[in-house]
Amino acid sequence: MVKASFNIWDRLRKYRSSDNSVIKVHNSSAMASFSVNVTASPSPLILQRRPFSNFSSSTHHQLQDSHLQNKKFGAFSLLGFAPFSFNLRRRRTLMCAANQDSMEVVKETGKTNGLIGVLGEVDSRQVHDKSTEAWSQFAKRISGEWDGFGADFSNQGGTIELPEYVVPEAYREWEVKVFDWQTQCPTLANPEDHVLEYRSIQLLPTVGCEADAATVYSSDERKVGGENSGVTTFAYQSSGSYVAVWQKKDDVTELEYCLINPQDFESRVRIIQRIRVSNNTEIKLQGVRVFREQWYGPFRNGDQLGGCAIRDSAFASTAPMIASDIAGIWQGSKAITTFSATNTEIFRELLDAGLQKSVRDGENNVLLPKQLWCSLKQNKDGETISEAGWLLDQGQAITSSCLFSSTAKLKEISIALETRASE
Repeated sequence: MVKASFNIWDRLRKYRSSDNSVIKVHNSSAMASFSVNVTASPSPLILQRRPFSNFSSSTHHQLQDSHLQNKKFGAFSLLGFAPFSFNLRRRRTLMCAANQDSMEVVKETGKTNGLIGVLGEVDSRQVHDKSTEAWSQFAKRISGEWDGFGADFSNQGGTIELPEYVVPEAYREWEVKVFDWQTQCPTLANPEDHVLEYRSIQLLPTVGCEADAATVYSSDERKVGGENSGVTTFAYQSSGSYVAVWQKKDDVTELEYCLINPQDFESRVRIIQRIRVSNNTEIKLQGVRVFREQWYGPFRNGDQLGGCAIRDSAFASTAPMIASDIAGIWQGSKAITTFSATNTEIFRELLDAGLQKSVRDGENNVLLPKQLWCSLKQNKDGETISEAGWLLDQGQAITSSCLFSSTAKLKEISIALETRASE
C-alpha cells in the first residue's frame, strides 16, 4: 500500500524523488492534499481459472468497467491516486514520492488486463467449440435417406385428396381415394460448415409393389447456408430437430418444424405451416403439409427407393388426434433462441432455457392424424404464436413454436420436450 501527501506552494518548485525523477509543481495559491490507497496485485478471484459457465460476460464487463474507472482521473489516477480535495489551511512539504511503487501498480494492472483478455479469448473459443460440436452432431443425425409419406391438409385440418390425374386407373375403378404421396427426402449436411441441402420428393402413386419403380412427380430442392440459400431463419438442435422459415411467392411464408423422436432418432415428422401476413399485423394460416419419415441409411441422393420395404404406411385418412389429449398444463425442458433489431443472424443454435410451463386449452388447434397437431393463435399482447406438436406417448410430447410480434416480426423460436403436469 502506498500513501502520499502533496503540497503545492505559491511559487514554482522542483522536488526530486528517490529515483532522481523531477516533479514540477506550477504556481498556485492553493494547496492540495492527497490520500492514496493502492493495491499492487490483482484479486485472486480474477486470477483463478473458472469454468466457462461461471465466467459470464457480465463479469468481464465489470472488470472492464473497473479498469475504465481507474483511467478517468488522468495522470493522477494513472499513479493509482484517488480523486483529491483542496485544503487551504495547511502547508506541508512533500512527504514521499510514489513513482517506483506506482510503476509497479501500472505493470500489475497491465498484467491483469492482459489476463482478462486471455480469459475472454478462451471463453470465445469455448463458445465457438460448443457451437461447432452441436452443429457436427446435428449434421450426422440429419444426413441420410429419409423415406415415408406426405399429405396436405386445410387450415382446419381437413384432408386434401391427390389430383385425379396422378392416381392410377385401378384406384379410380375401385373408387379408392388417395390422400398420401410416397416421399423421399435425401439430406446432406456438412459437419464442418453451416450448409444443409435436402430434396422433398413426391412419387407418383403406384399399385402394389410397383413402388419399387416409382416415378418422381415433383422435387423441391432446398438449401440452408452458403451461396443461394433461400432460408430466412434456421434454428437447430444437436438432436437433429430444426425450425426453418422460408419466404415463398405471393407473400406466403412457410414455417417448417422438423421434430426428431427422442426415443427413436430414426423417426421424425415435418409439419409445415403456410402462413400469409396482411398489413404487417395479421397472420393467417393458409394450409398445412405433413411428412412422416424414417431413416433408411446414409445419403445416396435419392438413388434407391424404400419401395415395399418402407416401414411406415399412408396416414392422411386415419383418425385425427383428440383435443383433450393436449389440453392442460405441460412442463419440461425448453431450448430457445431470440431475435431483435441488432440480433438477426440466420443460423441459430437452440440453447437450453431450463424448465418451463405452458398451458394448452385444446381449442382452435389443427388436429392431425398420428398424434400430431399445430396451431396459430394470438395472445393478449397482440403477439402471434405458431406451434407444432407430436404426442409421443400418453403424457409426453415434443413441441416447437415461433413467436411473432404485433407487427409480424419474428421474436423467438423454441423446441421443448414436455410432460403433462399434475393440476
